[in-house]
Amino acid sequence: MQNLMAGLLLIAIAAVAGAQGSSLSVGTLRHIGPGMIPLTLAAILGFIGVLLMLMWWRGDRGDSGRWPLRGPIFILGAAVVFGLTVRPLGLTVAGPLLVVVAAFASHETRWKEIIIFATGMTIFCVALFRYALTLPIPVAPWLIGY
Repeated sequence: MQNLMAGLLLIAIAAVAGAQGSSLSVGTLRHIGPGMIPLTLAAILGFIGVLLMLMWWRGDRGDSGRWPLRGPIFILGAAVVFGLTVRPLGLTVAGPLLVVVAAFASHETRWKEIIIFATGMTIFCVALFRYALTLPIPVAPWLIGY
């Protein structure tokens, strides 16, 4: 039942994403338009949804019991925390906070590895988004002003 529900949800998300991106120009493979990536990702997401539904159809259709909510809640919560903290606190705080909140999604969390991963990903993201791509993402407005 979980595969069926997950497949239906992915197909619904793909349909909404495809509808929202359909007004954008797709372009060609030589000259990619702004709609190429959203529509391609929507198609891939819909395909994965169909695969999940086929897995349900071919496999056990019995009730698998209680659905775990810990993972989805903490992953969604991590995205919300990042969105709320990236502007006022900057990427140097929001990045590690995202990783730490997402780490609560699993019972098998190893905190030493999480801290190392959070530090490495934050350094990589600051180097990529702020300096390599020169995006106007605040790094540490509370410390260095931008």
